[in-house]
Amino acid sequence: MRLIAIFLYLLFVSLAVSAGEEEVLIVKANRAYSAGAYTNATDTYKKVVALGWESPELYYNMGNAFFKLNDFANAILWYERAKRLDPGNEDIDFNLKVANNKIADKIEPLPELFYKRWFFALVQLFPIDTWAWIGIVLFIAALACGTIYLVSHVLFFRKIGFWAGLTMLFLALISLSFSWSGYSVQQSTREAIVFAPTITVKSSPDDKSTDLFVVHEGTKVRLLDNISGWYEIKIANGSVGWLPSGSLEKI
Repeated sequence: MRLIAIFLYLLFVSLAVSAGEEEVLIVKANRAYSAGAYTNATDTYKKVVALGWESPELYYNMGNAFFKLNDFANAILWYERAKRLDPGNEDIDFNLKVANNKIADKIEPLPELFYKRWFFALVQLFPIDTWAWIGIVLFIAALACGTIYLVSHVLFFRKIGFWAGLTMLFLALISLSFSWSGYSVQQSTREAIVFAPTITVKSSPDDKSTDLFVVHEGTKVRLLDNISGWYEIKIANGSVGWLPSGSLEKI
């Protein structure tokens, strides 16, 4: 028991020190950003990321620092990472659009079915964790209403408990389905940012294969397959081809 207590104490201390180090680095990076030392800020933010810290605010600040350096590919990369954690954040969306307007490629996306667009617009109102917590709270509220229905001897309260419980349960299922849908999309969608200034997309994973089209630094692509150091990619307009993995950075 004594050894276990010592182990738990050391674990707690190490976690506390780690958390303190991350907070100190974030403060240092924010000060560097405020002072206009953007390269210093990005370097310090990267140290925080290396410690395992993950948050939309951190990634957003990283994107802002790279944007100030006119490094739009890295700015887009970190804005996209921030958006994955907080898809409904208007500031992230706005800055991401501004950064995308700075790159060479202006690719028109394929039209999307209206009901899919509406559904995912709802899903992206909140992060997946928020939807999950809303669902859990509503489910607990439904259980409370169900309890009122079962134990109350007053007809009015039984009716209130019954219909309120059904409504809460229905909303809880919707909220949890939004959370699951967001999680499924996040896990199944593999995307990357092009980091080569200009690169030709090939018809197969071979330098000698046919040239298909050209993409530029900062363009977002979807990853479809991976073979021997090459990625099969798809751009927003539906065009498909192959790029060497060294020219891409995963979101």
